Amino acid sequence: MNNAPPLPRAEMLDLAPDIYRQRLVVEGVPAGPISDRKISSYLKSLSRVCEMKVLIEPVTHRSDRFGWAGWIHWETSGAHFYAWEEPRLFFSVDIYTCKAFDPGVVIEFTRKSFNASEIVAREF
Repeated sequence: MNNAPPLPRAEMLDLAPDIYRQRLVVEGVPAGPISDRKISSYLKSLSRVCEMKVLIEPVTHRSDRFGWAGWIHWETSGAHFYAWEEPRLFFSVDIYTCKAFDPGVVIEFTRKSFNASEIVAREF
C-alpha cells in the first residue's frame, strides 16, 4: 500500500484518462433551515437539471449535532448534500459524475432552490 501524502491538484496523475469524471462542490448560506423533504426534492430535481438517470431515490439522515444530509445514486455516479443548522445555517453539495453536466446551470439552480444569500462553487 502506498502511504504517500496526497499530491496537490495540479500534480495529481490521471490514472484513468479514458474514463470521464466531473466533480463540482457548491456551498452556500440558505435562507432558513433545510429539511429532509427539501433535500430529497432538491436531489430529485438536480437529477433532471443534470440529465442523470436515478438508480436509487434520495436517502436522508439527520444528525442531532449538525442537521440533515442526503445522497442520490445515479447511473453515472451521484451527489451528496449536507445541511448544517449549527453552528450556522450552511449547505454543501458534492456532485461526482461520469457524464458531463453544466456547472453554471447547477450553481444557479442550487442558489434558487435554497434562496441562498451567498454561494460559492469549485469544479475539479
